[in-house]
Amino acid sequence: MPLSFLTADRTSEAASESALPYDDRERWRRPYRPGPWRVGVAAVLLLLASFVLFAAVAIALTDSVSSAGAVLGGAFVGIAGALRLLRMGVWVSGRGLRHVGFLVTRTAPWARVVSVRTVQQPVRWLGLPRTVQGQALALVRKDRPAEDTPVLLTTHTLDFLGRPAAFDRAADTVEAWAAEYRTP
Repeated sequence: MPLSFLTADRTSEAASESALPYDDRERWRRPYRPGPWRVGVAAVLLLLASFVLFAAVAIALTDSVSSAGAVLGGAFVGIAGALRLLRMGVWVSGRGLRHVGFLVTRTAPWARVVSVRTVQQPVRWLGLPRTVQGQALALVRKDRPAEDTPVLLTTHTLDFLGRPAAFDRAADTVEAWAAEYRTP
């Protein structure tokens, strides 16, 4: 009896990333896995927050409670930032397409979506002002001009940096959701 989930011959990329047939299509889901860079940055933030929580306990035992409260508040801000960083990305459901940023979430119902397409263009590297040539998944909406297309995913974000095949799979999945649910 082979136990493939216990062996090292199965790669993580070989696992199916498609939705299971019995899953509810009305639930918001991310059609791709968060990238290793995003998970790594969030893990480092959570590690730092744990040290700050320990410092808050030490300050509470040795100094004033108000100082410990301020440090504890800083730790909670770090934890909230790490969790929000993990939540960022593109989410889809039967109701529409949702782009979750660090501070802002935008939802476009499928009725307003004209197309979702992959384009070759200069993209921001890790969200910084520096641009490099790459691919982007662009959303064309009915209520916006065609040249004002928001970028949903790029090949140079924390999720897809150094993983072009993962970007292609994620873009194809989002495009498939758009083709299935948008109204002509």
